[in-house]
Amino acid sequence: MTAPPRQSLPVPVNIQTAILRVPDIPLPYYRFLYLQVGRRWHWTMRLRMDDDTLAATLHDPKNSVTVLYVNGAPAGFFELLKVDEETVELTHFGVMEHALGLGLGKWFLLQALHAAWAETPQRVTVTTNTLDHPRALQLYQRFGFSPVATSTAQVTPLSDEELLALAQRAGL
Repeated sequence: MTAPPRQSLPVPVNIQTAILRVPDIPLPYYRFLYLQVGRRWHWTMRLRMDDDTLAATLHDPKNSVTVLYVNGAPAGFFELLKVDEETVELTHFGVMEHALGLGLGKWFLLQALHAAWAETPQRVTVTTNTLDHPRALQLYQRFGFSPVATSTAQVTPLSDEELLALAQRAGL
């Protein structure tokens, strides 16, 4: 994406929303958000990071995490990485199961893109895949992204042992 989106969308009606940037996000809270948003899409990478690696990633000044709240409860998040002076990457974006179907997805993506362009980059990038929402690529293109490359990768689901370790780390 080489120019900010031109679209503007109103906040969906009859829903109380808040969007808050979380500069020093606690690791358990981040893992909760990541798991809740990414479970349907097979996100695993950040769940496999040890505490030190995840903390270094999340608390890097080039990285930002912003959380969507709906009617007082967490409902999604986006994460931006300032790759360099010219590029901001939308590394993570999504809403939780309970927020699907409320008309928030397009509006929240637009908020994420406005936050990315507030950094005054030359381009904003995002990576998607065939495990993402079936209309993700179409929506990204609608807001101004153009595909530039394809690749093949393999996702290894979390094992029962990994899920148990996550639960134990969270004190569950």
